[in-house]
Amino acid sequence: MSKKTNLLTGLLMVAMLLGLAMQPAVADEALDKALEALKTYEWGTDRATLSAIDAAIVASHDDDDARKALCGSLTAIVTSEAPQAAKDYACRQLSLIAGADSVPAIATLLGDEKLSHMARYALERISAPEAVAAMRDALAKAEGPLKIGIIGSLGVRRDTESTTALVALLDDSDKGIAGAAATALGKIGTSDAAKALGTFQSKAPEELRLTAADAYLACAEQLLADGKKMDALMIYRTIIKSNPPKHVKLAATRGMMAAMKKK
Repeated sequence: MSKKTNLLTGLLMVAMLLGLAMQPAVADEALDKALEALKTYEWGTDRATLSAIDAAIVASHDDDDARKALCGSLTAIVTSEAPQAAKDYACRQLSLIAGADSVPAIATLLGDEKLSHMARYALERISAPEAVAAMRDALAKAEGPLKIGIIGSLGVRRDTESTTALVALLDDSDKGIAGAAATALGKIGTSDAAKALGTFQSKAPEELRLTAADAYLACAEQLLADGKKMDALMIYRTIIKSNPPKHVKLAATRGMMAAMKKK
């Protein structure tokens, strides 16, 4: 191999090494620029301006330090004066990478009519127990649609610690709240939830009878999935005897046969 070839090969290797060395700096610069753009991000703005954040989210799954730094930056957006669109985006991204440290900031949005749904979206997906505890704490303070939303999220998380509060809401004068509580208890699907739903179904007002039956059925299905066949079977039989709508009776019959291991 000639000296000229060796020289070219050496220069090429140096160039490649320099390029690799510069990549993190370039990536960091792009991320900083995207985070700065996020502070004033509005609906209709080119979404590509935030692409560096999207890429950093993906890359951070194997880098605890990078993930922690990203969480800090996005959490700061949540508690800032940034536009709704920016906070919406921040919550969505935090749902992918956040832990307990970000929960208090996200929880401050639970009472915000415009952002409560996105705060719940994030908290439903953050596995830390602090996330569901924050929604549980916010339940007593919320009203109307915001309360209904929080009830729904507690059902999604199957938060057994919310059972007592949800049972109490079955008697709420707001039928939307009472119905949401029944649906959430059906998803929680414990023996305590089943007991409360059994009582509720027998006395539910006309406009909530179908909701009560569906919730009771969902509770039975969850109990069956958890291996509590006798508890589920008792519910299925109770539903069938109550002369429910055809689709509910059919579902209860199928569930009863599944519990009895029959085709």
